[in-house]
Amino acid sequence: MSRVGKAPVALPGGVTVSVSNDNLVTIKGPKGSLVQQVDNDISVEQVDGQILVKRPSEQKRHKALHGLYRSLVNNMVIGVTVGYKLEQELVGVGYRATNTGNTLDLVLGYSHHYVFELPKEIKVTTTAEKGKNPTIILESIDKQLLGQVAAKIRSLRTPEPYKGKGIKFVGEQLRRKAGKSASKK
Repeated sequence: MSRVGKAPVALPGGVTVSVSNDNLVTIKGPKGSLVQQVDNDISVEQVDGQILVKRPSEQKRHKALHGLYRSLVNNMVIGVTVGYKLEQELVGVGYRATNTGNTLDLVLGYSHHYVFELPKEIKVTTTAEKGKNPTIILESIDKQLLGQVAAKIRSLRTPEPYKGKGIKFVGEQLRRKAGKSASKK
């Protein structure tokens, strides 16, 4: 049995769950509401302040979906109560990030600026302190959307392995290469 799938999802106070007839799970909390379509074979029910995800059989497909939808529902509950936050830093000379509302303007060493329009569900802030790398802080209640947007921003200038220049997540360890060695006499 799926170890992830059989664990119940605890519901904190102020969170409501509704499951429609066509398996559409809606979770509402203090920070907002999220909706997830669940496969028809998987059943989602609320019992004693917990959400239980159940599967009909021991088929490999059902086992995979069982853990997947339990994790998605758990991420939704965490999102509407606490929210998610990702921080990225720009490493490189002259790299800058500024934002006006939900528009992110990036200077990444190319001949042009990248103007990135973010979805309305994501809140962005940028910081640039003297002596530190500029950082982009993304906040949202939707973990999937947040990760997708952060990956898209990172893909504009992925960190290179020699000097480490590019956009990286705060705390990320990069694999570095030694580079050319001096010629031997």
